[in-house]
Amino acid sequence: MTGLEGSIWRVGHGREIELGRRSAIMAIINVTPDSFSDGGRFETVDAAVEHALQAVSDGAAIVDIGGESTRPGATSVSPSEEQARVLPVIEALRGRAEALISIDTYRAETARLAVGAGAHIVNDVSGLRKDAGIADLAAATGAGLCIMHTGRDRVKLVDVIADQVHFLEGSLAIAAASGVNSDRIVLDPGFGFAKETAEENLELMARFSELSRFGLPLLAGTSRKRFLGAVTGREAQERDAATAASSALLRLQGAAVFRVHNVAINRDALAVADAMLNARQEFERKRPT
Repeated sequence: MTGLEGSIWRVGHGREIELGRRSAIMAIINVTPDSFSDGGRFETVDAAVEHALQAVSDGAAIVDIGGESTRPGATSVSPSEEQARVLPVIEALRGRAEALISIDTYRAETARLAVGAGAHIVNDVSGLRKDAGIADLAAATGAGLCIMHTGRDRVKLVDVIADQVHFLEGSLAIAAASGVNSDRIVLDPGFGFAKETAEENLELMARFSELSRFGLPLLAGTSRKRFLGAVTGREAQERDAATAASSALLRLQGAAVFRVHNVAINRDALAVADAMLNARQEFERKRPT
């Protein structure tokens, strides 16, 4: 999917969002003590809710609530602890903003409880490989589903796009077997998830448009990632400008959803990218054949 082609992403509780014609921002809301760039800042329900509402005010269409850090080397938490962190935030946000609510989890039980509490989307960083019950849950509830590519805990193919295709085709087969409709799915190539070098992540950026072969909306999650630090020399909290630059570049390559920490700076960068794409489309429409 490239340019300004539009598609409807159908998600839980009868909601939907148009993707493609305009960038959609997914705000990262980490209710954790140890996330790599903002761990501990939004641990309390009040702080997380305030942060989420500010993100919506800044332009986020989706807020993604996570209760376990996925940074390399992070300590796993129990399902009950994860649920104790995220469910009160989802319940508090329900009805307070028009934004869609996403639950960032690879556990089907957490996803089930989150959707019951009001979440519209399940964002699975394992690509349905840790708990295929998430696909069953999405099919049963109609929740939107983000399926992410990861290279963790397996041997990757050498070519960066070949490995994306190999992994994501397997994940889509799991979703199809559970009865998840394709209009519920967004794909995420998983920047930083076992893409160990800056070069690998940059190649994935450079070849991002090749993922249009799936015919599904694409999510870009480069926010504050280590490879941006390798390029700029900046620490995680100082990478928002680099994130916004990568978001704009990936928008031009066909990304539709952008998962970010700093909504405002990405909103502005993506507004410029959207305007350029509109100008290009208008030029192509007027150009004599």
